Amino acid sequence: MLTVDFNRLGINPGDRILDIGCGSGRHTCEAARFENVTVVGIDIHFHEVRAAKNNLLLQDGLGLTAGRWLTLAADLTDLPFTDRFFDLVICSEVLEHVPNQRFALDEMVRVLKPDKNFVVSVPRYWPERICWRISREYRSTAEGHVRIYKKTELVRLLEGAGLKHWASHYAHSLHSPFWWLKCLVGPSKKDSTIVDLYHRFLIWDMMKKPALTRFLERLLNPVLGKSTVLYLKR
Repeated sequence: MLTVDFNRLGINPGDRILDIGCGSGRHTCEAARFENVTVVGIDIHFHEVRAAKNNLLLQDGLGLTAGRWLTLAADLTDLPFTDRFFDLVICSEVLEHVPNQRFALDEMVRVLKPDKNFVVSVPRYWPERICWRISREYRSTAEGHVRIYKKTELVRLLEGAGLKHWASHYAHSLHSPFWWLKCLVGPSKKDSTIVDLYHRFLIWDMMKKPALTRFLERLLNPVLGKSTVLYLKR
């Protein structure tokens, strides 16, 4: 399930790409499909780094990787890279977890080359606000979301860090109702039939990508999109 639209980014052979908070590697894997790029996926959690590595190895085995890749455990507030090292930095669904957002942004911008792209996505304000209102457990989960961003506030924050906003969109409209249902029954509840059925539907949709649900998601994204995605340049 990709949040970032790579078609907007003009990736070229030889580019270095950093995926911060890579999780299981969804964006790292996609970036590694581009010819002769070097992709680095980092996450603070070792089990996520291991999952990303396994998915990249699986992609290699299928012959779908055209670039080089590396995964490592690292803290985004202390990145182990020299200044102006990367041609593209991706930070998807991470900033809402970070207590010191200003310090993290300064560090991410530091490793980005001038006039190159930075992509960030965060939970959209009003779908996230509903989750917070429905469930106290959701908003108090350890290592969970520490803030909710309004788009205008996030743009102002990012431009204050030396970036220039040039495009945006919303993504994953079919996921908003899932999280509302999950919050209604309890985020940690494991035996909810309706939540399980919806989750199975989302997995099926991600695997099969039927034309009807792809059309519905594009149609509903401006209204129900779960994520706000911003494209900026240094």
